[in-house]
Amino acid sequence: MTTSTHRTFLTGRRKALAVLASLAAGTAALPGAAFAQAAYPAKPISIVVPFSAGGTTDILARLVGQYLSTELGQPVVIENKAGAGGNIGGQYAAKAAADGYTLFMGTVGTQSINASLYKKMPFDPIKDFAPLTRVANVPNLLVANPQQPFKTVPEMIAYAKANPGKINFGSPGNGASPHLSGELFNAMAKVELTHIPYKGSAPAVTDLLGNQIAIMFDNLPSVIPHVRSGKLRAIAITTAKRSPELPDVPTIAEAGVPGYEAMSWFGLLAPAATPAPVLAKLSGALAKVLANPEVKKKIVDQGGEPVNETPAQFAAFIQSESVKWGKVVKSSGASLD
Repeated sequence: MTTSTHRTFLTGRRKALAVLASLAAGTAALPGAAFAQAAYPAKPISIVVPFSAGGTTDILARLVGQYLSTELGQPVVIENKAGAGGNIGGQYAAKAAADGYTLFMGTVGTQSINASLYKKMPFDPIKDFAPLTRVANVPNLLVANPQQPFKTVPEMIAYAKANPGKINFGSPGNGASPHLSGELFNAMAKVELTHIPYKGSAPAVTDLLGNQIAIMFDNLPSVIPHVRSGKLRAIAITTAKRSPELPDVPTIAEAGVPGYEAMSWFGLLAPAATPAPVLAKLSGALAKVLANPEVKKKIVDQGGEPVNETPAQFAAFIQSESVKWGKVVKSSGASLD
């Protein structure tokens, strides 16, 4: 190698080392949050479910979590934190680190009903969360233990009026959509059904199967297996249209309470301060998951209607539902401490 060539080689090498040193210094200077965003996700992700295992919220969270894990290349773990109509789980998720590793499977109850129903809320359903997407709409089904002496809505109303307060109806918890479905029925049918709240759908269904409570207004996925097996009697659906999964079951409106309509919905959210790049990655991954034909079929098979929307669309929907259910709570007179 000539002297001239050697000098050129050394100069080029010094420049290359200087560039590498500069990049290393710049990377070292990046804050921890930037590192986390660039590598996201680098560890397992949790989805907080504000009700016990076995209910519709849990079923949908596990379904989406399974496919989201594949999309993001990290395990997705379900954390059930039941109680206070979903408020315990909501508070836990709202106060979690805003790093994309804790998500929340919100419901119509936690995001649009509880703020009107509870006098004191441990979190703000609007301000404390960044909406990602609605996952599914789900009808509620009015079901009864087969030992009960009524088979139709008119028969149940007649029995309730003849026996005020003697029909107990269970729900997954105070403020959940099934609870408000029952309160709305009380108001519109002018009857006195007695509400029995549980910490989730599964324990309520267990008592219903044992005839410890007479009826339930529950999310269709939670009770449809028992209806199909004959262990529970389907009386009516709470939505405006009949369910394709139970086409012979009438709506409450057509069965004798005109104008009655109630629906549950479920969607994923993150703590409000989660960085935009992380939210964008989550939103993109969820869009792929919810567009998957297998996922959509499984939601339909559970009696739900698949939904796949943008964060902005989900945020607007939550706002509109808060207004709607706020009016229902006020007119029903329901209130909880």
